[in-house]
Amino acid sequence: MSVAPGYTVNPLLAGVAAPPIAEAHSWIKDRTFPADKPLIDVCQAVPGYPPPKALTDHLAGIIGEPSSSRYTDIEGLPPLRTALAADIARVYGGKISAANVLITAGCNQAYCLTTAALAKAGEEIILPLPYYFNYQMWLDMQGIKARHVSFRPDNGGVPDLDEVAAAIGPQTRALLLISPNNPTGSVYPPAAIRAFYELAKSRRIALILDETYRDFMPHDAAPHDLFQDPAWESTLIHLYSFSKVFCLTGYRVGALVGAPALVDEVAKAMDTVAICAPRIGQLAAFNGLTAQGAWRHGNTLLMRDRLEALRNAFSRNDLGYELVSAGAYFAYLRHPHRGKTATEVARRLVDRQNLLSLPGSMFGPGQEDFLRVAFANVEKEKMAEIAARLAADAAD
Repeated sequence: MSVAPGYTVNPLLAGVAAPPIAEAHSWIKDRTFPADKPLIDVCQAVPGYPPPKALTDHLAGIIGEPSSSRYTDIEGLPPLRTALAADIARVYGGKISAANVLITAGCNQAYCLTTAALAKAGEEIILPLPYYFNYQMWLDMQGIKARHVSFRPDNGGVPDLDEVAAAIGPQTRALLLISPNNPTGSVYPPAAIRAFYELAKSRRIALILDETYRDFMPHDAAPHDLFQDPAWESTLIHLYSFSKVFCLTGYRVGALVGAPALVDEVAKAMDTVAICAPRIGQLAAFNGLTAQGAWRHGNTLLMRDRLEALRNAFSRNDLGYELVSAGAYFAYLRHPHRGKTATEVARRLVDRQNLLSLPGSMFGPGQEDFLRVAFANVEKEKMAEIAARLAADAAD
């Protein structure tokens, strides 16, 4: 029996719904699934395989060292900051230094601390639809207004530049873009990213560019050329995660990359919240960047194979579900059950087809016709089975 507390809770926090992933997992609580039709979980973006063995062997060899249990610098281990700066320069060109880098406990924390440094309650950040739900939740908790712009499935999921420009007002402090996108999987063209950057620069707001999934681009070309602008620090804030590329989700290690002055401000919040990101995660990330290049590239190719397999499987004429966009880790589907909510359709799929996905409604208003599929969780050989279960549902 639970007892209601006699004290009050911050109404901004109380007004935020429970985490959506937990809700989806509650749908399969206490359920068992037959061997001939096992559960396929495409709900959460979690690698379905372990980190490189060489990385975990390295950690096993140093975990007993006294230093491995101590705090790092607030901004992170200097060698890791230097290594990430070099890695970014290798991929994008331009000049990035360790002073531009702050290591965080995952990319979620990088976003939270960045937005806390940029905006206060009552101010605004532009958050295109569909949004990553944790990002909306954080702004709601802080009393920062999320100004939405429309989802554009006809434009590959890329927001409309003119609509974004019209949404910028006197209280706007930043524009948030995610590419490759969560939840849609859309990969924004470099020209589009450049156009949003120039808009943000001209309007004197920050461009927060979340590139958590940049290691899983469908090609080897740089995602954009923004770091080659000598003045990039005045506008661009780049967010990154080591979690997916090195399969370190539980190690909690990510980064923000921006002007040294921003890093100094965010360090105040980091010190208050966590002192520093977990050292063991930072050591894992450093080993990944400096010693696991071949494994990292193989992981990139593995995800490209899974994306190709998904697109091939979804090309069947009887699918019923429309593949709106796909890339990196995610696919965004338009379901065929007009008049039913996205949650009803997602529940129907897990109940009848043992396929657990997320309803589009978890990613913002106007998304009732869509589902998100985190296809990177499963082997490429299972893509045809996913398509078969969707087709069976559409025909039912």
